[in-house]
Amino acid sequence: MTSLFYINPDKKIILIWLKDNYIFSYQFLKLEKKIKGIITKIESKHYYLIPEGKDEEILCSLRGKFKKEYELKKDKLYFTDFIAVGDYVDFEMNKDGTGVINKIEKRKNHLSRKLPKVRGASYRGERLEQVIAANIDKVIIVTSIHFPNFNNRVLDRFLVAAESSKLNPIIILNKIDLDENGEYTKWKELYEKIGYKFILTSTKTMNGIEDLKNELLGCKSLFWGHSGVGKSSLLNKIFPSINLKIGEVSQYTSKGTHTTVTSRMIKVAENTLIIDTPGIREIDPYGIRKSDLGHYFIEFSDFINDCKFNTCTHNHEPGCSVTQAVKEGLISEERYDSYLRVLDTIEDDIHF
Repeated sequence: MTSLFYINPDKKIILIWLKDNYIFSYQFLKLEKKIKGIITKIESKHYYLIPEGKDEEILCSLRGKFKKEYELKKDKLYFTDFIAVGDYVDFEMNKDGTGVINKIEKRKNHLSRKLPKVRGASYRGERLEQVIAANIDKVIIVTSIHFPNFNNRVLDRFLVAAESSKLNPIIILNKIDLDENGEYTKWKELYEKIGYKFILTSTKTMNGIEDLKNELLGCKSLFWGHSGVGKSSLLNKIFPSINLKIGEVSQYTSKGTHTTVTSRMIKVAENTLIIDTPGIREIDPYGIRKSDLGHYFIEFSDFINDCKFNTCTHNHEPGCSVTQAVKEGLISEERYDSYLRVLDTIEDDIHF
C-alpha cells in the first residue's frame, strides 16, 4: 500500500492512500473556501461587505491576526483606519451566516484628509490621517450656489486632496435654481478653463441630472462635500430606490446638518457603486509638503519647471514663474489665493 501525506499552506492535512487501484482520502480539517468581497460599511468593529457576484451585505469580523499586527505597529498613531470602505478582501463564511475577513488586498488608491486636531498627538504639528474610502474611480465633489453659499477656497481644498491621491475629480455646482443672477457662470468658466469637468445641477428643475448619471454608470464613485450641499438629494433623484435621508439647512448659519454619519457604499446598478460620505465642515489634505503643493493646482504645471529654484513654494521666491503667470493673468487670482491659504496650513514638521 502506498500512502501520501499532503499539508497545504493553512496546515490543514489530507491523507491519501492507494489500494487496489482505488483512491481514498480523509480530511482531518475542513478546507474552507476563500470568498472575495468589497467593504461597504464600517460600524465600530462590525464590517459589512458584498461578496463577489452578489448583492446582499454580510456582517463580518476581522481575523485576530490583524488586531495583533495593528498593535505591533510602531507608527499606529499616524493613522486611524486599518480597513476602509471600498477595500477588497478575502473572507470565509461562518455557519451562522456571518463572515471572517482573512486578507485585505492592496489598495490601488485611497482618498483621505487630516483629522481635526485630537488629544494624544505626540509631536507638534502631527495630524492623523482619516481614510475616506479606497479603490475609487471618480470623486464627485458636490458644492451648492446657495444654502450653503458657494466657496471656491473650500472647493480647491477638495480638489487638492483628490489630485494628491491621483483621483479623477468632477465638480458639481448644485441648487442653481436659487441663482437669480447667473453667478454660477463665472465659476463654471474658471474651472472648465483649467480642465475640470463642471456640471450644473438642480433637483428642482432636473438640470444636469442626466449628465451626472451618465458619469456614474459603470464606475465606483465617491460623493464628497460640505453638509447641506445636496449630495443625498442628487442621489435620490438619480437612483430613487436608495431613498437616502435628507437633512435641513439652517436659515441662520446656512450650514447643513449631518444626515450620513458614516461612509457607505451602495450598489445602485450593474457595475455601478456609489460611496455616500458624511458632510464635513473641515478639509485639510493629508501628507503634502509645501514644495509639492503646486503640483496639485493643475494649471501651475505649465510654469513650475521654469522657476529659478527646484524647491520653489511659489510664494516669495525670486524668479518664480508661477507668480509671474498670476501677474500676467495666466493663472486666476482666485485660485492663487486658494493656493496660498492651503500653503499656510501645511505644517513644516508633519511626519510622512
